[in-house]
Amino acid sequence: MPSPTSLPPSPTHLLPLDRWSAPVRRTLAGMFTDIDDTLTTEGAITPDALQALGDLKAAGLSIVAITGRPVGWSLPFVNTWPVDAIVAENGAVALLPTAEGKIEKRYMQDAPTRSANFERMQAVLARIEREIPGARRATDSPGRETDIAIDHSEFVQLGEETIAQVVALMRGEGMHATVSSIHINGWYGDNDKLEGARWIVRELWGRTLDDELDRWAYVGDSTNDQLMFRTFASSIGVANVARFVPQLEHLPRYVTEGERGAGFAEAVRAILSARATR
Repeated sequence: MPSPTSLPPSPTHLLPLDRWSAPVRRTLAGMFTDIDDTLTTEGAITPDALQALGDLKAAGLSIVAITGRPVGWSLPFVNTWPVDAIVAENGAVALLPTAEGKIEKRYMQDAPTRSANFERMQAVLARIEREIPGARRATDSPGRETDIAIDHSEFVQLGEETIAQVVALMRGEGMHATVSSIHINGWYGDNDKLEGARWIVRELWGRTLDDELDRWAYVGDSTNDQLMFRTFASSIGVANVARFVPQLEHLPRYVTEGERGAGFAEAVRAILSARATR
């Protein structure tokens, strides 16, 4: 995998974190973050990344994880990670910790719409497995409520041509389709990571995200993060984003030296160091 120093030069993107304005870092209100290969390393959150979440929360920032992972996979982390919410399935479902230690679910779509879409998606999933050699549903599929996922790098290795075939089939069936660091996700509806971010800011704080984009950062690592990279001036790619740079139309503004959880912790240190000097 290329190192950050081998990434194509750009005057405005893929900059080292020391180019991130200290005044901007000091005035951040919150952070959105991807999970797989951003917070996690080899499938699990690392102690440094978990500590970084806690340090960010203790400093008074809001934290929302936004992931293509399903509801069922995300549930165990809602009350064990110091986050305000996990928005799962690419913006479709929000999982919120409650004061009683329980978990509240909120959906972007109503129940009849979810039910109808679920039946359509299962038919597409069966077609993909039937028609595309090697394509298999992700092992976390039983926990999915509003999308489907094909594994390309978690337990199954698919080549770029096969990934493109899966994406084309999903889109041919009228679905949205994105590629994360491990899965190809498809769904019906207008949700995506950015719409999920806008929605959760309204739901939790009654505010309009577009009015305060300059006070939020986003950290991610793959092609399904590029809408967020394009939207947030304080967008950060952990170093393993190098794998996806050739496929990215929109690059993160900054890039960490460390990969995965270590890179996330590095981004948090950059924020907290600026806040400590004001």
